[in-house]
Amino acid sequence: MRLVDPTVQGNKSSNRRAPALKDLKGKTIGLLSNRKLNADLLLQETAACLQRRYGGRILELAHKLNPSAPAPADTLTNLTPECDYLLTATGD
Repeated sequence: MRLVDPTVQGNKSSNRRAPALKDLKGKTIGLLSNRKLNADLLLQETAACLQRRYGGRILELAHKLNPSAPAPADTLTNLTPECDYLLTATGD
């Protein structure tokens, strides 16, 4: 019998969280859907509630190609300069 250790050492990442927003007033909301059933509706309704409360604008919905995979880097890179914060959701 051969035992195998399934754990892997994590990569040392230099990624850092963006600074927290002081408030949401007038901010632009980005939306990223995973294309699962009801994800688009959940995102749109949540964004509409935030817009009614804080103003701002809602960007056109962006989609991931695969619900179980991370969003492609270019999708996130394209959203970054346009939105102040991003909502993402898993539907079903």
